[in-house]
Parts: sequence; structure tokens; C-alpha cells
Amino acid sequence: MGSKLRSLLLLLVAIMVSTAAFADSPHERTQFGRDIVVGPNDEISDATCFACTVRIHGHVAGDVTTFGGSVVVEDEGEIAGDTTTFGGDVRLSHGVKVNGDVTVFGGRLRRDPAAIVHGDVTNFGGAIWLVLIFGVPFVVLGAFIALIVWLVRRLLRPAVPAAA
Repeated sequence: MGSKLRSLLLLLVAIMVSTAAFADSPHERTQFGRDIVVGPNDEISDATCFACTVRIHGHVAGDVTTFGGSVVVEDEGEIAGDTTTFGGDVRLSHGVKVNGDVTVFGGRLRRDPAAIVHGDVTNFGGAIWLVLIFGVPFVVLGAFIALIVWLVRRLLRPAVPAAA
């Protein structure tokens, strides 16, 4: 084996070892399109879900965030950090506890009166908030692009000679 190949393999192994050594936590869960389920005896550090649901029956030591999905906390589940959903619902059943804030954009908050939330609860319910947050910037960007196209066409238009 050549020295260049050996050096490359050693560098690759060093990168993989250092990445594993500095990882945040082996108990973080991130999913795209597949639900995350935290069982009654499970404990994870953080949960992030894109287009899926996070179901918590156990303990989450950090934050729970969903984009286009929901958070369901049941059976005396607990979230030590914040809970945030964009375009999804949050359901807090009887006896659950959230030590951080609960924020819902474009969804609904269903909270049992016996559910405990130690932080702030913010609910921007309904689709109008999603349109304001995500739609308005696209309209402004589209108008800006249309203005640039109009200006370029106007500047590149051939000059028409004056009639004699």
C-alpha cells in the first residue's frame, strides 16, 4: 500500500473518530417523514422531526421541534426543554409536564387542564400565520425579481428612430 493511500486512510479514520468524540449526544433523534416514539422507559436528549409526529410517553431531556408535524405527550411524559411546532399541533394529555416554553405556529394547542407547562405558552393558530411567515417573503421576492426583469428589458430595448 502506498504512503499516500495509507495517509489518506489514517486521515479518514481520524476524522471519523473525532466526529464521534464531539457529537452532542447519542440519544438525539432526528427524522424525516418517520414518526419518533419515545417509550415509557426511554430517555432522549432532543427530538427533531420534519413532516412527522413526535409521540412522547417517556422523558426528553432537551427540546422537541417539528416542522409540518405534531407533538403528542401522553402517559405522564416529560419534556425538560422547549416544545416548538411549525404547521402542526401540540397535544398535552393529563399528567404530562413541559419545563420549557410551548410554541405553536400554524397549528392548534390541545392542553388538558392537568398538564403542567412551566414556561410560556404561545399559540399562533391557523394557517394565516404560516402564510404571513412563509408566503409574504416569497411575494416580496417575486415582486423584486419582476422589477429587475422589467428594468433589464427596458434598458435592452432597441431605440426606435424618430419619424421624419
